[in-house]
Amino acid sequence: MTDRELVERALAARSGAYAPYSGFEVGAALLAADGTVYTGANIENASYGLSICAERVAVFKAVSEGRREFTALAVASGGDDYCRPCGACRQVLAEFAPDLRLLMANARGDFRETRLAELLPEAFRLRST
Repeated sequence: MTDRELVERALAARSGAYAPYSGFEVGAALLAADGTVYTGANIENASYGLSICAERVAVFKAVSEGRREFTALAVASGGDDYCRPCGACRQVLAEFAPDLRLLMANARGDFRETRLAELLPEAFRLRST
């Protein structure tokens, strides 16, 4: 799958967003190492702390279906700026793919690439002592 195709999948996933409070609709497309793509959209709740981001929807869907290795994630919003994962999403993604390629897109489909390790350079890790 090309980067452009992954971004298009993230843009299409935005249609599943439920964002009546912020109006900020986000879609994500997560590419597993085996080539499977998992999509997600943000889902808000009147109790804001119970809302979930598109990125975590995608990764939780993938993990619940047995996937644990990922190569890229595209995330897209309806705005003009490149959509970046929040801190909570960065930490969840780092659990499975600390150097994941991130394609951050805007509503026009323009995107910029970075690495998760650049956005979260010292992610929390639980180590046995």
